[in-house]
Amino acid sequence: MKRSILGLVAAASLTAIVPGIASAAPWQSINGRQANLYNRIEQGMRSGALTRAEATSLRTRFVALERREADYRRSRPGLTIAERADLDRRFNALSASIRVQKHDRQYRR
Repeated sequence: MKRSILGLVAAASLTAIVPGIASAAPWQSINGRQANLYNRIEQGMRSGALTRAEATSLRTRFVALERREADYRRSRPGLTIAERADLDRRFNALSASIRVQKHDRQYRR
């Protein structure tokens, strides 16, 4: 009796977890990620969550990231796995910086 109840609980919890894992991090193209990051910076400026200095710094990093991607694409057709991993790591770092800067309680006056 106890085993059947434990089995049902385990099965129910597994079915609740699996769909969440599948939708936790949908894949985005590089252009989609760039558009998302750019929109987050612009939205932060419009709302006042980013100061002018913070937005300038984030935009500078964004442009440098775009330039790096263009360099990678010019070097050969397409991106290698290592180049894609490098861009993903840099996108993640920029995304984290945007999040920190938007929530650091410094507001544009």
